[in-house]
Amino acid sequence: MDQPLLQRDLGQRSSGSCRMLKIWLPILAWLPKYNLKWLQMDLLAGFTVGLTTVPQALAYAEVAGLPVQYGLFSAFMGGFIYTLLGTSKDVTLGPTAIMSLLCFSVVGGEPRRAVLLSLLCGLIQAGMALLRLGFLLDFISFPVIKGFTCAAAITIGFGQVKNILGLQDIPHEFFPQVYYTFYKIPEARIGDVVLGLLCLAVLMMLMFMKTRLGCEAAPRYSRIARTFVWAVATMRNALVVLAASLCAFSWEAYGHHVFTITGKTSEGLPPFKPPPTSDTTANGTVVSFGEVVEGFGGGLAVIPLMGLLESIAIAKAFAGQNNYRIDANQELLAIGVTNVMGSFVSAYPVTGSFGRTAVNSQTGVCTPAGGIVTKLDLLPLVVTFLMSFWQVQYGIMGGVAVSGALLMYSMARPQMKMSDQGVLLIKLASGLSFPAAEHLSHVIHAKALQVSPACSVVLDCHHVSIIDYTVIHELSDLLRHFKVQDVHLIFSRLQPAILDVLLAADLEGFRFADSVEAALQMGSGNLSS
Repeated sequence: MDQPLLQRDLGQRSSGSCRMLKIWLPILAWLPKYNLKWLQMDLLAGFTVGLTTVPQALAYAEVAGLPVQYGLFSAFMGGFIYTLLGTSKDVTLGPTAIMSLLCFSVVGGEPRRAVLLSLLCGLIQAGMALLRLGFLLDFISFPVIKGFTCAAAITIGFGQVKNILGLQDIPHEFFPQVYYTFYKIPEARIGDVVLGLLCLAVLMMLMFMKTRLGCEAAPRYSRIARTFVWAVATMRNALVVLAASLCAFSWEAYGHHVFTITGKTSEGLPPFKPPPTSDTTANGTVVSFGEVVEGFGGGLAVIPLMGLLESIAIAKAFAGQNNYRIDANQELLAIGVTNVMGSFVSAYPVTGSFGRTAVNSQTGVCTPAGGIVTKLDLLPLVVTFLMSFWQVQYGIMGGVAVSGALLMYSMARPQMKMSDQGVLLIKLASGLSFPAAEHLSHVIHAKALQVSPACSVVLDCHHVSIIDYTVIHELSDLLRHFKVQDVHLIFSRLQPAILDVLLAADLEGFRFADSVEAALQMGSGNLSS
């Protein structure tokens, strides 16, 4: 090989390697362009998100049934990993309400098992990314997600009522929790009730003030006033938590135990160590790795999928709003590696946080586009919603199963529009595949061959894009019956690929036309094939 050709070949290989490296490490694409303005914006966003993260992490750990420090342990690893591997400038990874609820349903508030669950979830998610299996998330329909999130909102929201009332020893399971919360209302602590309701009132007031910034009255206020109100309202969660903490600390410092407090937590950063591969029960019995994994059950499939779904949905929403694109499989890799590395610092499973991502994007409020829910779509929504109160993973599995059944039913029973135009015209409103072959044959027999006299049929196949051996076999049988009855079965508007397959099958009596009108004339005997 001559020298110029060798240099060109080496240059192409080097260029290809650089492109692949940038795909796997997106930081290499934007870091060389980094400037002072970006640094200022990142510092502001990071500070704002940080004020929101700490109180949220403490609260989410309580939802997961874990000591509050585990929420903090889970909150910081995502920032480092996502900087290297993420493709969205807005997404922040950390503990979320839904993942915390799922984690509690699987591990029951056992810290060692929660950490091991993070490792296994991360390995599953990273493996899916490397195998390019992100398309599997498409099989979880919007009604299933909606039903689950609605049930989760109710479960998580009601779970905070006991904290506002200062009640102790309330079960985590939803229905026992409802019963014992109402049963123990007489034991409510006045201090907790007053502080809790006051915090809620302040949060609602700040939210209302932020909403007013976008209404017609907003221009009356100065730019500085609007900026101040926006900043205070955006950091409302952090400010309310800080104020409530200061209030509780002041009363405790003077020896007045008015409020139910969290108590002391471990100091400093968690040690960096491998996650536990076994567990020990309260009576000292050692539970092996296999037994722990077996105890996770279906949660080991549900939690990784829900984590991926939540994170990618958030990333896509903000990417569409801010005019950039994300790589779904790279997002899977980022969240998978985050959970794997998080397990080494005692973290439980995390995912993308919608609330903190909204703050990070400095948009205030942002929601994904809603969909139109038909009556039919209400079925998986209701199944998911109701079953999630039993066990959240059962809710998702039940909703997916119902969605799958509806999808298979629509394939097996495609919509047909029939009209009498001298011959029977059947318009297939959707594709035709092997589950629908028997049904189509039954309809044609009932409407055309079992009547007196028998009539010809025109099939409008404009929407038929696939065909298989089962369908061809059924059509061959139909054509024989039509020949015996001395009537015709004519195909119109066939896709070129489908026409080639049918011609290659050499079906006896096969007739086709380029248009419905020509097929109708052919069926009436006015036009030959």
